Amino acid sequence: MRKIRSRLIMIGCFVVLAVWELLPTNATIRVRDAVTGRMKDSTIRRVPINLGLDLQGGIHLALEVDQSKGPVPDPAEAIRRAERVVRTRVDEFGVTEPVVQIVGGNRLIVELPGEKDPARAKGIIQRTAFLEFRITDMKNQFRDAIRDMDRALRAAGVRSPGTAGPSAVSQLFGADTGKGKAKAKGKAPTAPDTAELSQPGPLSSLLYQGSLPGEFLVPEEQVPVAESLLARSELQRLVPRGLEFRWGTEVESRGARSYRALYAVQDKPIITGEELEKASARRDQLTNQSVVEFTLSRRGGRIFERETARHVNDYMAIILDGRVQGQPPIIKSQIGQRGQIELGSRTLQEANDLALVLRAGALPAPLSIVEERTIGPSLGRDSITDGIRAGIVGVALVVLIMVVFYRLSGVLAVAALGFYVLFTLGGLAGFGFTLTLPGLAGFVLSVGIAVDANVLIFERIREELQHGKLVRTAVDEGFTHAMSAIIDSNVSTALTAFILYLVGTGPVQGFAITLIIGIAASMVTAIFVVRTFYMIWLQRRPDMVTLSV
Repeated sequence: MRKIRSRLIMIGCFVVLAVWELLPTNATIRVRDAVTGRMKDSTIRRVPINLGLDLQGGIHLALEVDQSKGPVPDPAEAIRRAERVVRTRVDEFGVTEPVVQIVGGNRLIVELPGEKDPARAKGIIQRTAFLEFRITDMKNQFRDAIRDMDRALRAAGVRSPGTAGPSAVSQLFGADTGKGKAKAKGKAPTAPDTAELSQPGPLSSLLYQGSLPGEFLVPEEQVPVAESLLARSELQRLVPRGLEFRWGTEVESRGARSYRALYAVQDKPIITGEELEKASARRDQLTNQSVVEFTLSRRGGRIFERETARHVNDYMAIILDGRVQGQPPIIKSQIGQRGQIELGSRTLQEANDLALVLRAGALPAPLSIVEERTIGPSLGRDSITDGIRAGIVGVALVVLIMVVFYRLSGVLAVAALGFYVLFTLGGLAGFGFTLTLPGLAGFVLSVGIAVDANVLIFERIREELQHGKLVRTAVDEGFTHAMSAIIDSNVSTALTAFILYLVGTGPVQGFAITLIIGIAASMVTAIFVVRTFYMIWLQRRPDMVTLSV
């Protein structure tokens, strides 16, 4: 009797532990307010078993290192570093139970269950987010070198596109764009000053001088032409030492035409985003535009303060992922650890996304999407419905077969099956498992494995009874002799599932985890719980001469 009591206490402890793991809990998390951009505490109801991508819908992305923009020395190392950056971004993105993992050494898998905005998710994940601060061409070295560039292009047989005409040349060379004397934007170009300039060259015909040193405006439709000219070897040799070109992000309209800004900037940044520690978005109360405030490290603050003090009254381009953000501001005084990036007409959501990727850090190399799947929530609901229906039918058939073939002993096995379901779900919740469609299939399969052990035990008990042994002895011998076969079959299945978990991806791993936990729970219920039921049955019927099995 004492032995039965201790077994019941142990089963009760298992039940309490499983129920405890399955209870929903309230969790406090830090989230970013969509209006103010500031962090705040939020209480959410955390469900013990979350639904995976295929059950609640979401986005599946497979990414690889993009080497089309230049070779990457070590793609495997780049994808490992990218995995850490993307994981940080996704964690702040606010998705429940995301999956970020490397497959095959050179591919990054990202799954975002429940995400409904694929474009925004892809933008945040793929964005390189490399931040630089560079001084523009304050000495107008590029402007002065354009004549030589035109001559080199004419010598190479390149003709003028003829899009801008003499007015563009006059705007380019006829204005004094010295330091601190920028021409006002939108002023109409004047006539050329010399006969030499009456015929613009291939490059100068595309450029209008902007309102600040180092800024040039290019008609939007001619941007590809200007890019191809600037990339030619004849021009690369004539680019003044220490200068590089960067395009702006915004398109400016003047009259009926649209222009994009081209900036000549120093090739060495005064500081980069590697020194950035914090970034947050907000709405400026005076200008009503979105801004991203940033804080540099102490070392970065000292460097920034020293360099901006050297460049007071110079224009500083804020470059993100190789593009100048807005018009470069003028440095009115030295700047310390704190600063801000003005985003003009962009929304606060875009500012929050930019702050998010800046906080997470820059990707070591660009990433390209090689596979993309978007699963709708309706498909997930259909999968859940079909999975539950299949599970109910399967379990009903198992129950029917066990009761018909093994009678009252089958009823004991079915009762133990209820404990098995509870223990399996509790184990999945305890390990923070995310239920997927393959995982649901693994759960239904493990139900059959759970009763398989009981089948071995019942058949062994039948053999012992046929040999004329007493009921109590037959039960003891049945459990003892069936044990080796049960352990062998379950261990071999568990090893197979473990290998699937090691080499498989998300859905395969979900199936493997469910199967492993189900096998462990079936061992407990088939061997321990059913044996306890038999002990209680025999304790109440000590004079029983036959067994319903």
